Amino acid sequence: MPSSLPSPRLPAVAAILCAMLIVATASAGAANCPRPDTLGTARVLAVSAADTPQVGRKHFPATLPLGPKELVLTFDDGPWPGTTPRVLAALAAECVRATFFMLGRNAAAAPQLARRVLSEGHTVAYHTYAHPLLDRMPTAAAEAEIDRGFRAIDIAVHGQWNGRPATPFFRFPGFASTPALLERLQQRGVVVFGADFWASDWVAMTPEQEFELVMARTEHAGRGIVLFHDTKAQTATMLPRYLRELKRRGYKIVHVVAGNGKPQSPPRH
Repeated sequence: MPSSLPSPRLPAVAAILCAMLIVATASAGAANCPRPDTLGTARVLAVSAADTPQVGRKHFPATLPLGPKELVLTFDDGPWPGTTPRVLAALAAECVRATFFMLGRNAAAAPQLARRVLSEGHTVAYHTYAHPLLDRMPTAAAEAEIDRGFRAIDIAVHGQWNGRPATPFFRFPGFASTPALLERLQQRGVVVFGADFWASDWVAMTPEQEFELVMARTEHAGRGIVLFHDTKAQTATMLPRYLRELKRRGYKIVHVVAGNGKPQSPPRH
């Protein structure tokens, strides 16, 4: 950027241009994969609160419109310098796009890593600021915690906060929602993500044990939203093997993005 730009406006202009560049890079990266032998990302699914306000059958009656052997990969609690780069490397090696439900305090502490998640084509979503269980708080305090997370993550990733989340996807810590908070988030146009199954990677286990567990659950479910944590070393170690096995068994990855229209229907199989 030329040094002759007026200095008082330079930080704001630089932040906006940086955010635009990241989004453009992310869109271009998600469109193509240079290695046809990888798992890849089969399709993009636009999701809106108007049509699917709450998704994930472990917590809600409905989930995303996925076809047989279609998976949406999600990661909670990051970004974390020790493990998120390893998760990103595993996803990049297989040309896979995922959704990262970040904590505001972690994004604020590692903004370059938070921006890297978006720049590599992934969806950045929200998981509060500090991971409290919101059903144990007064509604007003819980919503303030949600908003604090929205703001911290958008400043870290996009360089600015416009009063509404850049991507309206949210996951409750511990899935501890309340009817009042669910109603309020739906009114605000925010999709609440649960999960269809998970790796239980908050439990101490070896990468091999985690692989066997999540692979068995994948086969049992056959499709759905998968929950991992990019803060867990065992998950970062296990992930390359899991992605390769998904490829071998014929699974397909769906990348979710914010959309104003109805989500795309699953392809016919």
